[in-house]
Amino acid sequence: MSDKKNTVFLILQDNEEARPIIDAVEQDNPEANIQYQPGLVRMEADARLVVNRETVEENLGRDWDIQELHINLISLGGHVTEDEDQIELSWH
Repeated sequence: MSDKKNTVFLILQDNEEARPIIDAVEQDNPEANIQYQPGLVRMEADARLVVNRETVEENLGRDWDIQELHINLISLGGHVTEDEDQIELSWH
């Protein structure tokens, strides 16, 4: 990441429940830096990171309520904009 003051991040537990979410973040944010650490996965990007409900549902093969993200959430950084279709972390 080039400018740490503009870096947003999402940290999830590294488990089977979180895997479809992590995969969705990788798919929808190709510029994201994904770091696998013991027990957690840190995903960070410059300025913006999104979790799209539709992508998670495709990975899961079932409906997914975006609030389910909070079950495996460890931490996040950035301003949060959330609706039923997307969670966005940004600094704008």
